[in-house]
Amino acid sequence: MTQNSGIEPVYPSIFTGVAGLVAIQTTRSGGVSGAPLDSLNLGSHVGDDPAHVRENYRRLEAFLGIDAESIVTTGQVHGTEIAVVTAPGKLDGYDALITGKRGLFVGILTADCYPILVHDRRTGASGAAHAGWQGTAGRIAEKTVNAMRDAFGTRPADCLAWVGTGISGERYEIGGEVAARFDSRYLTPSPSGEGKFLLYLSAANRDQLLDAGIPPTQVQCSEFCSYRDADRVFSFRRDNGKTGRMLALIGVRGL
Repeated sequence: MTQNSGIEPVYPSIFTGVAGLVAIQTTRSGGVSGAPLDSLNLGSHVGDDPAHVRENYRRLEAFLGIDAESIVTTGQVHGTEIAVVTAPGKLDGYDALITGKRGLFVGILTADCYPILVHDRRTGASGAAHAGWQGTAGRIAEKTVNAMRDAFGTRPADCLAWVGTGISGERYEIGGEVAARFDSRYLTPSPSGEGKFLLYLSAANRDQLLDAGIPPTQVQCSEFCSYRDADRVFSFRRDNGKTGRMLALIGVRGL
């Protein structure tokens, strides 16, 4: 990996020591995009100069030492459709990507929603899922593990999983209609009153991974909050929609 690039990703410690595995979530530092997308914006749909986005990807690829064509992303739609990735390219309409192919890295873009990264140590398969409130209500984290089982023979007991950086419950106020989609254990009344609630999406996704059969000691949650940690990460809600996107990426290097 290139040093002194200014890129400072989060490295989930749950994946430490897995040979050949690349598993990160980018932060906002190390790119060339101007305010309010400064600086490592990796979203091509947020009004950034396309040349800046390309340069940001180039810098990330150089930092990680991976090929420019090896990162596979999807146009996310807040659904629960899952794609099995077997070749490079840009997909559309999916909110989770899984792959069993070395040298391919599946990625999810976020700026408050939660990225979920899963790795199967036995088969080498990996998955990345996008979990906002809609995806979480649709149980996309659990469905991603199940899809890996169906596609690659993944056993949950062999998996490591990370619920990445998103908007913490303390900062995520929702109305009663959204709250009705969630179990009460993920909700607390909002201090603002008016029938609103605070929703704890990280805990909900963690529990889905446990429900899928991954042992509790093999699931980790990010300690950061996209809303609170403004100097480190992007937040759609905090920045009133004018913000960049972070990339959560996972895959195994080629032989």
